[in-house]
This record gives sequence, C-alpha cells and structure tokens, in this order.
Amino acid sequence: MEPGGLKFAMYFFMSMHCLIIEDEGNTAHLIRKGLKEAGYIVTCCSDLEEGINFASRKQWDIIIIDRMLPGNVDGLLIVNMLTELDKRTPVLILTALKMLDERVRGLRRVGHDYLTKPFAFSHFLARVETLTRRHLPLQSMEELQVADLKLNLRTRKVERAERPISLQPREFRLLECLARHQNHIVTRTVLLESVWDCHFDFNAGVLNVQISRLRSKIDKGFSPPLLHTIRGSGYMLSVDGRVAIAKQYCKIPGAEA
Repeated sequence: MEPGGLKFAMYFFMSMHCLIIEDEGNTAHLIRKGLKEAGYIVTCCSDLEEGINFASRKQWDIIIIDRMLPGNVDGLLIVNMLTELDKRTPVLILTALKMLDERVRGLRRVGHDYLTKPFAFSHFLARVETLTRRHLPLQSMEELQVADLKLNLRTRKVERAERPISLQPREFRLLECLARHQNHIVTRTVLLESVWDCHFDFNAGVLNVQISRLRSKIDKGFSPPLLHTIRGSGYMLSVDGRVAIAKQYCKIPGAEA
C-alpha cells in the first residue's frame, strides 16, 4: 500500500476512546495494555482531581473507575459529577467485594456497570464491550446500509447492488451486528454475546464457519469486499479495506497518557 493511502486509512479508522481512573499501577497497566490490543484508544489517570478534569472536558466512549482512589476517595463521586453535567458516558466501576453495596449495584439501573476484583481480563473486556455497544448511536431503526449493502430490519431482507441475498436467521443477526458497528472492530466476544447469547465455553469454529458463509454471500461476485478479518481482534464491516489493513499493521493515533 502506498504511504498516502496508508495514512488515510489510519485516520479514517474510528476507535473507541477510553478513560481509566485507577491508582494501582499494575492493574492500570494490564487494563490499558489489554484495551489497546482490543483496538481502544486509552488515556490513564490515577486520582480524583485528574479524573474529574479528564472526564469533564471530553466526550469518552467509556470510563473505567476504581472505587477507591488515593486519599480514601470514593470513585462514585465522578459518576455523580457526570450525572450532574448530563454526560451519558457509560461507566464501569471496579470494586473490591467488601465494598460492594447497593449504590454500586444500582449503577446497572442507570446504564452503568460494576466488576468486583479480582477478575479475568476476558470477563472485564466482555463488560466493556457490552457497555459501549449499548451506547453506540444507531442508524435508522428500519434500515442499515454499508456501501451498496442494505439490511431492512423490519422485513429482514438483504440486498447488495439491488440484488437480493438470502440469509439464514443467524446469518442475518451476525450481519446486523457488524453493520451497526461498521468501520469499528467487532470482537469475537461481542459477536458471541450478541448472536449466540453467550460469553465463554463456545466452539469458536462455529463462528468461523458462519463468518465464512456470510462472506461468501455478501462479498462473492461484488466489489469491493466489505467483510474484513482483523487478525487477533475480530471482524469489521467496512467499504474501505485499507481501514482493516491499517488496524493490523499500524498504531492508531490518539491521546494516550
């Protein structure tokens, strides 16, 4: 790929912006490393003052907050501040089991979530993906479109270049999930949760087969290809294949602390 095209692809790719407010260095490092590998642009800070400053001055796709911050400060203060500012950023609170109370449990009623320490990173990432997916702006509730590929959500009919494409119910759900997140990586975890309603203990080969069948139906005989495999991350529905290539071989530019 020529340098100009690669540069275009890097800036065209849209990544999720995540703020981590965590004072324990090792935990912050592991979360940041894992999220960056999953395609997020990550900024870290470690105390209440810095956290409020970052959280209030920018729109984040998700904020991850440790319940106990330096100075015996409760991280829920930042959640309260976001509510007062009418910022609807999803928040994931990390809390020790002994600090789990009704205030934390109540986060789920307002669109946030919590996770008790210690936790497996796969479980953590599944929670993050669920929260960000819920808050993604949806396209038309009746129709989704990626290039010349159209999905009618009411009739569940699919066509590309005005040619009808017959999909099985599972294939349609898979394509719908990818279309709602077009130009973003959709991880295997999100697809399993959205299409098969499960997180773990699932035969990954089933997903591979479904992706292969879907690709043969929506891409074979059409140009350009829309369904891209992002090695080690997941899948992306995008009109420009350079986006997928850039994600594989380049670091996405963004604010990092």
